[in-house]
Amino acid sequence: MLRNFFSRVSIKEKVGEFGNIKVTKNDHRKTQPQTQLLIAIALGYLFLVLFIPALAVFYEAFHQGIGELFAAMGSREFLHAVRMTVIMAAIALPLNTVFGLCAAWVIARNQFRGRALLISILDLPFAISPVVAGLMIVLLYGRNGWFAPLLNSLDIKVLFAIPGMAMATIFVTLPFVAREVIPVMEDMGSDQEEAARILGANDWQIFWRVTLPNIRWGLLYGILLTNARAMGEFGAVAVVSGGILGRTQTLPIFVEQAYKNYQTQAAFGAAAILALLGFVTLIVKEILERNTSRPVHH
Repeated sequence: MLRNFFSRVSIKEKVGEFGNIKVTKNDHRKTQPQTQLLIAIALGYLFLVLFIPALAVFYEAFHQGIGELFAAMGSREFLHAVRMTVIMAAIALPLNTVFGLCAAWVIARNQFRGRALLISILDLPFAISPVVAGLMIVLLYGRNGWFAPLLNSLDIKVLFAIPGMAMATIFVTLPFVAREVIPVMEDMGSDQEEAARILGANDWQIFWRVTLPNIRWGLLYGILLTNARAMGEFGAVAVVSGGILGRTQTLPIFVEQAYKNYQTQAAFGAAAILALLGFVTLIVKEILERNTSRPVHH
């Protein structure tokens, strides 16, 4: 009782000390100009770095008329670049989705020696420049690379062809699905899966009926980021593709080469398509983030 009494006395003394501090409306009003200044600086920075360049891209794409834009975008080289971009995304997306789910399952459901190292290796594509990643592929699969004798004997061409471009795209998009699914699976826990296993469900049934419904929003978020990065990748793909016109150009490479060749209408048209892809990605990303933050009710 004495301990409770003295603790109450000390709390009252502290309250008395803090009671001498007066918070007035004028103090709140003084901080308003500072807040408004910070907001203005943030908006000005966004306009200079993001909004004005995006508006400039769309203006340059459409200011000569939609007919001129469609004519420039109807060229064989442009359509082939779109086709190659879709092919790269179609190859990287399913492979990295399967890999990301497997990696997330192993990391989230097990504690083992080297787990932190595995997570660090998974994050390597975030730390390594895409140009360096492309150079690594050149050193391994190029004419004088480590695997050149084997590839030559099998008559397989990796560089300046779809296999090398696909490898570069897969590398730079490798972590997205796994990094989005891992925290969702850790928050989910394994109680529901264990309960389903006790009730006689096999691993495949547990995945489809228990695990997947709980991680679906995080999985879709990772797939969305993977797709956006695969379609917008420039550095690594540019190194291994050679940028051969009508053969190994993706949309980002087409934008650069068309602009250098003074085909500004086609270049800005392709850039506008990539910008629209980015805007759609941001909108869907916001929707998925809101759904991911909601608890799943059963």
